[in-house]
Amino acid sequence: MLLIAGAVLVVVAILSGYLMEGGKVLLLLQPAELLIIGGSAAGSLLISTPPAMVRDLAVQVKRLMSPAPGREDYKNLLAMLYQLFRVVQQSGVMALETHFEKPEDSPVLKKYPKFMANHSALAFLADSAKVIISGGISPHDFEHLMSEDLEVRHRHALAASGTLQRVADALPGLGIVAAVLGIVITMQAIDGPASQIGEKVGAALVGTFLGVLLSYGFVGPTATAMEHRVGDEANIEQCIMAGLLSIYKGCAPAIAVEFSRRVIPEEVRPSFEETEQICRAARELKEAA
Repeated sequence: MLLIAGAVLVVVAILSGYLMEGGKVLLLLQPAELLIIGGSAAGSLLISTPPAMVRDLAVQVKRLMSPAPGREDYKNLLAMLYQLFRVVQQSGVMALETHFEKPEDSPVLKKYPKFMANHSALAFLADSAKVIISGGISPHDFEHLMSEDLEVRHRHALAASGTLQRVADALPGLGIVAAVLGIVITMQAIDGPASQIGEKVGAALVGTFLGVLLSYGFVGPTATAMEHRVGDEANIEQCIMAGLLSIYKGCAPAIAVEFSRRVIPEEVRPSFEETEQICRAARELKEAA
């Protein structure tokens, strides 16, 4: 995982340079400084953030441990969309109702458990399909409706990374708080031996070091990674939107799938030939059934 590899590289690079200059690792182990900075950061997060967003932040951080949507995920998405679009072509839009009243019972959707686990994308697909079933809306208005929905979803998903970034911005200041407290303790021992005073000053400076390191080495980059992941996952819903709009306009299923394929980022986009094979395999499987 790049996230873990990057964190390890940050630690190794800093400790290696520190040791090369003759530093002692044990001097950096200051649990009290870490408690002040970490506890203050967690407390400020709880003060400023609604409980629902705290849960969403935890979910998004956990999701960083899993791979972003890749080529195989998009292949499966295109295959699923093609099968749904064939249902519309063969039986009309009302046939979609049985697939989205209870998606877990849909003979098409249940074949794609990974997509079913993506609750945001599934909800977007289901809500948009129900609008198609209801009818009475122009393609232009349908596109506008889906775009508004995606904008709201995207803004909500980005809120967690924005919150974490604000915590990252606060960490250097909290490091200074820890350092100031360390200086206060140092002043209490000002009459002591020089070695003791030096040790306490060093511990205070570690507070500043930890605040800056946590901000720019870990928390800030994690917030940026969360932002990128939100963008990666939003591409799935853009793909769904392009296909649904095309099928609503009356395009053939294969053409509607091509519209979906074209909005997929190039680095994970299946080729035209791969998409043809996906559609052919889905069609042959349906005919065999």
